[in-house]
Amino acid sequence: MLSLTVLGSGSSGNCAVIRTERTCLLVDAGLSARRITQRLEQVGLSVGQLDGILLTHEHGDHTAGLEVLCRKHEVPLFCTPLTQETLMSGFEKAKPRWRLMQTGAAFQFQDLRIECFPVPHDAVDPVGFLIQDEDSRLGVLSDVGFITNLIRDRLKGVHTLFMEANYDGPLLEADTKRPWATKQRISGRHGHLSNEQAAELVQHLAHEHLQHVILGHLSEDCNCPNVAKQKITAALHSAGVTSAQVHCANRHEPLPWLEVARRANAALAATVVVPSPEVAPAVEALEQALSPAPAPTPVPIPSPPVQVREEEDSGYQVMEQLGLWSSMRAAG
Repeated sequence: MLSLTVLGSGSSGNCAVIRTERTCLLVDAGLSARRITQRLEQVGLSVGQLDGILLTHEHGDHTAGLEVLCRKHEVPLFCTPLTQETLMSGFEKAKPRWRLMQTGAAFQFQDLRIECFPVPHDAVDPVGFLIQDEDSRLGVLSDVGFITNLIRDRLKGVHTLFMEANYDGPLLEADTKRPWATKQRISGRHGHLSNEQAAELVQHLAHEHLQHVILGHLSEDCNCPNVAKQKITAALHSAGVTSAQVHCANRHEPLPWLEVARRANAALAATVVVPSPEVAPAVEALEQALSPAPAPTPVPIPSPPVQVREEEDSGYQVMEQLGLWSSMRAAG
């Protein structure tokens, strides 16, 4: 079963962890190496348990801890060739174990199938991820300027979606700290997703087996967790989905571990209705009334005993019983 926690997410740094019984992967490393180590310990893990790091793109709020982590630990880095080329100059002392991914292709890593797909953002080769095991489908959508048809297609049917909801439109417009050019970059087609864009995607992807929507990369000045959560919840309800839970990742502390998909036995248990003690006798009486009557037990009919006459010749005796002797005498 695939599980997810977010160690921290915001404009200053982003880092998440996915794990199964066999595999443990970091998704981005935008916190300092020290903070990543501390927060891994908070969720019951250590850096030594990591099997690799998946990178969405090269920006510092997604890669700040990489150089120190790779200097102290031999952790494989999964990224595209263009992202590797951009990052290599920053690794002066570390010698990372690069594992190159081809954008748009899927690969198998231990018990996980991982597919990276292109997304619009102002990085050299930014990607999102579809991560699957036998029971679960997880979508990871980080920095994105707008939602493409390819994104909708790749994330169709996910059980959990971890996605960006960077800013709220009215809050960004009202912000006085950012110049007009910065606001244009944030809201542009290679910038970041607003709450409204995130809600539109969630409404499109919503289905009865959607378990969690986790919102990340929230701007501290231009967004509010309650506002973002309300808009995503409203989008789910408008699509007829009320069971999915909406979470906002925190920049200061990890989220609790979340199972990407509902366990089969839990789903089965949810369909079993146990009557209350007050109505149990009536339910039992109704079940008995509706139950088919038991079939009557068949009474065996005894066969008549075969009468055997004592004859001098036992051969005649048998033939007489079978009616053969009379036939032979008539024929003669």
